[in-house]
Amino acid sequence: MFVGRDTALEQVKQALSAADEVVVSQAVIGMGGVGKSELALQYAEHARNRYDLVWWITAEAPEQIDAGLAELARTLVPDAARTARAEDAAAWVCGWLRAHPGWLLVLDNVTEPEHTAGLLGRLEGGHVLITSRRNVRWPGHTTTVRLDLLAPDASAELITTITGRTAPADRTAALAIAEELGYLPLALDQAAAYIRQTGITPAVYLERLRRRPARYYAKAADGDKAQATIARLWDITLETLTQDAPHAVELAAIMAHYAPDDIPRSMLGGGDDETAEEADEALGVLASHSMVDQSDQTVTMHRLTQAAVLSQLHQADDHTDDPACRTALAWLHYAMPYGDPATDVDDWPLLRSLAPHAEAITRHYPKSQQPEQLGRVLNQTAVFLRLQGEYRRAHTMFTTAATIAEAALGPDHPDVAIQLGNLAATHRDLGRAGEALPLEKRALAITETALGPDHPGVAIRLGNLAATYSDLGRASAALPLFERALAITETTLGPDHPGVAIQLGNLAATYSDLGRASEALALEKRALAITETALGPDHPDVATRLSNLAATYSDLRRASAALPLFERALAITETALGPDHRTVAIQLGNLAATYSDLGRASEALALEKRALAITETALGPDHPGVAIRLGNLAGTYRDLGRASEALALEKRALAITEAALGPDHPDVAIRLSNLAGTHRDLGRTGEALPLFERALAITETALGPDHPDVATRLSNLAATYSDLRRASAALPLFERALAITETALGPDHPDVATRLGNLAVTYHALGRAADALEAVTRAEQCALAALGTEHPTTCLLHQYADHLKDWFGLPD
Repeated sequence: MFVGRDTALEQVKQALSAADEVVVSQAVIGMGGVGKSELALQYAEHARNRYDLVWWITAEAPEQIDAGLAELARTLVPDAARTARAEDAAAWVCGWLRAHPGWLLVLDNVTEPEHTAGLLGRLEGGHVLITSRRNVRWPGHTTTVRLDLLAPDASAELITTITGRTAPADRTAALAIAEELGYLPLALDQAAAYIRQTGITPAVYLERLRRRPARYYAKAADGDKAQATIARLWDITLETLTQDAPHAVELAAIMAHYAPDDIPRSMLGGGDDETAEEADEALGVLASHSMVDQSDQTVTMHRLTQAAVLSQLHQADDHTDDPACRTALAWLHYAMPYGDPATDVDDWPLLRSLAPHAEAITRHYPKSQQPEQLGRVLNQTAVFLRLQGEYRRAHTMFTTAATIAEAALGPDHPDVAIQLGNLAATHRDLGRAGEALPLEKRALAITETALGPDHPGVAIRLGNLAATYSDLGRASAALPLFERALAITETTLGPDHPGVAIQLGNLAATYSDLGRASEALALEKRALAITETALGPDHPDVATRLSNLAATYSDLRRASAALPLFERALAITETALGPDHRTVAIQLGNLAATYSDLGRASEALALEKRALAITETALGPDHPGVAIRLGNLAGTYRDLGRASEALALEKRALAITEAALGPDHPDVAIRLSNLAGTHRDLGRTGEALPLFERALAITETALGPDHPDVATRLSNLAATYSDLRRASAALPLFERALAITETALGPDHPDVATRLGNLAVTYHALGRAADALEAVTRAEQCALAALGTEHPTTCLLHQYADHLKDWFGLPD
């Protein structure tokens, strides 16, 4: 029933009467149970003919907004979006909505206005209708309609219409019931449903209601007037259902422990056919009392109704033995698919629907009483969420799962090591490798002790720990770990197993990080041979091995040798995965970089453009991967002397990265540096300086003061000072960059030669001829040892040394 809301409905219609060329947003605010969602639903129904698309999202948290948008993507293009991460699919939908005006998006039950700000800023061409309890300032040009309690006459009409009891005495009793219930629509609806279902008169119901004083329920509901009102109603309904349909009371108690929306009906019953049939019957009873809404697939229970049910369950504040909560967890555990989400993509829709219920049920267990079954549910859900790029949600779940595993199994169980590794991985995903390191160390120690030093599980732990050291710029610490992981894998799996190829690739990458590309080359060649023999010449993993080998040739400045490898890798990937797969974009980027190295930037440009188009289509316009493609394209424009065209791309890349990863993520520093470099190319050094300064600050904070990336940031900032004729300010930065690089990478690394060359130029500018010559001479020796006599860097340094001698009249 929808009564007494004509004025509010007209206000919403007027507010959303603007043309669809812009985004018009309207918020309906009011207390819980007042009918905000119903008003939004009624508007959507009345205005159905003016919109090409209407989509409803439960929007209590940002991740729910992303999930709702992602579900829209899967509805629009089920095959293309089925395996996309939630944030990628959500970003794609925003682009789709911008291109298809004439839509209505309903964001129901928003808890914080800032949760909608980013979304509203990315949309155009439609209307957004928001419902919320929050009476605060909303972002942008959002107007508000305040929805108050129903008027007495409308309240009585609602009750008499639903019950079908319209006699004068019934109307009088209905008015009194409405007053007792504070004219709250949800409460009136549930009261009327009870009267209708039980066949009593409004007067009898009024007498029962008055036996339950509001003071008691207000206290039980912590002073929430709406919750207290619903608690009074549930007490009356409970009294009847306990006698007539106890299974309905039990089911309500179980469902109160899940998230309120979209509870899968397939989960109810926990796999027992008889129990599932009883659940279906109980749902019918609860629906008849307006306790739940149901479809053939899902069930929804209003938040206030859930709170009232839980309040009855926990009046004594005893959470130590809650059979309803245990049953809810057991059913969720049964429904959870326990395959590998990385490969079992058919399980993704179910995992996506179960994730909010896993989060909700966790809140009902005190931390000291979380059962092992909950840990398994959370771990599986977190594995899925990490694949979806929802790193923060995954991190929270992995943290709880690790705590549960340790409590249940003891601190030295191998499964605890797996949980620690999962948790460490999310730290790395969030740009916090320093926090991952002690977790990886402990995971390795546990696995070695429990399984022995030569178990394949130890190789996995070694590889993860080594990768964390690499993220921290400590390649020399990673090297022996990767070497040992390779030895274990070869011994346990044989020298020709594809797993050995992966370990060889990891080790080769570390050699490259250490400036030992020639040693990496042999490892990459062997990895390629193993993979081709084991998997065939056209397997996608062969393309990965080809790309790694080609990258090593590029490190050795042998771009002509890298080119055919990158070309073959691209051909394999396109054939195996299709021309529009995002991995194809990566291969295109690799090939484009090689063209640039060969001085063929115009050919690289076309490849970079195609790579960007594929990535935007596959991942959406706001994915961090798009930022990488934009940065690469911008770099090619800079190579072509078209810095002004690069500037806009770099700005967009920075905006995407900040929005997706946060303002303090190391990737933001990369984007800032690239943008600053473009400003330098345009002769706008003053604008570059603060960007380089911020990039340095982010990198130091995120990675520590001794990370090689800090040396890169210092060098960029110092070079900017040099551009500004401030060599004395540049000098200590270049000196610190050299010290960091030598310590982290060793005195013979090619990057040390680069740092020394920068230092020599600065000494030269300061008139310190002897220091400049010493620095460039040492740089030349370093480059000679690391890169050989024919390498361009070695030749350039040799020429600069001769130039200094001539300039200052110094002897050879």
